Amino acid sequence: MAALLCLGGLVVLLALWVRVRGLDYVLVHQRWIFVCLFLLPLSVVFDVYYYVRAWLIFKMCSAPKLHDQRVRDIQRQVREWKKEGSKSFMCTGRPGWLTVSLRVGKYKKTHKNIMINMMDILEVDTKRQVVRVEPLANMGQVTALLNSIGWTLPVLPELDDLTVGGLVMGTGIESSSHIYGLFQHICVAFELVLADGSLVRCTEDENSDLFHAVPWSCGTLGFLVAAEIKIIPAKAWVKLRYEPVRGLENICKRFTEASQNKQNAFVEGLQYSLDSAVIMTGTMTDHAEPNKVNRIGLHFKPWFFKHVESYLSGDYTGVEYIPLRQYYHRHTRSIFWELQLCGTLALMFVL
Repeated sequence: MAALLCLGGLVVLLALWVRVRGLDYVLVHQRWIFVCLFLLPLSVVFDVYYYVRAWLIFKMCSAPKLHDQRVRDIQRQVREWKKEGSKSFMCTGRPGWLTVSLRVGKYKKTHKNIMINMMDILEVDTKRQVVRVEPLANMGQVTALLNSIGWTLPVLPELDDLTVGGLVMGTGIESSSHIYGLFQHICVAFELVLADGSLVRCTEDENSDLFHAVPWSCGTLGFLVAAEIKIIPAKAWVKLRYEPVRGLENICKRFTEASQNKQNAFVEGLQYSLDSAVIMTGTMTDHAEPNKVNRIGLHFKPWFFKHVESYLSGDYTGVEYIPLRQYYHRHTRSIFWELQLCGTLALMFVL
């Protein structure tokens, strides 16, 4: 009872302080209060809900049945827009706070919003080596499922919340792109609802002109409702080698050499100044040397780009073994170095 009274007193004091100083002042100058008391707990609850929901739907095999119903609903919305005279442009009804971008697009208020609630993995076909997914399935969700059954995407952009639809309609690149190309190059089929409400499937052989036009189209050709993406066998660990390089010419030369060596499954370079960088090359493996294991995804570990910088400041090379999924999402916690450079980033995500 005493604890509840203390908590209630603190809440009252906080409310009074906010009233006196103003909400804008508190959010800007004392943002840690907002982040710790509201943003972080809500983020944890949302992530847990999202993961449990995705796991249950996939295990119950209900996604394919729900998918057909969702597609029909999108077709209905598009046909209604057409019957109303097509008076405005269409866009997805996905709210801005769910996107990775900090940009708040005003077009959502002036365009016809088509609600697309499609965020599931529909099928994993290991014989064809293809996974069929809905457009709002994200990279964190895809790796959680595929890695657990021994598979992965050849190109897997590292931020958890990047969606398949965004990577197809926009672009996606990863440290394995020197072998497989961009994200669009590992896609073998797209399913779209067009402006007349029709559903079409396009591949290299079927509606090939549309198939090649969809990537980078930013959703202007139709609403993506499913994509089939290549998968490859996965291994438990990434053996990652760090090499500090100095001099712009040397950096370019070393990065080119590493990329041309197709035995490197992953090639990444982080540049910290005009003439200093760390080049990383990695391969997948099922075995790790215990004394060289680095589980970079643990909450107390430094942000990955800061860890990499230690090899540059110490001017030494090194080899580590990182769990595959943690390697894939190595920049998720810090969003590369944005959290360090922009202290108001968490606030901007919410607003």
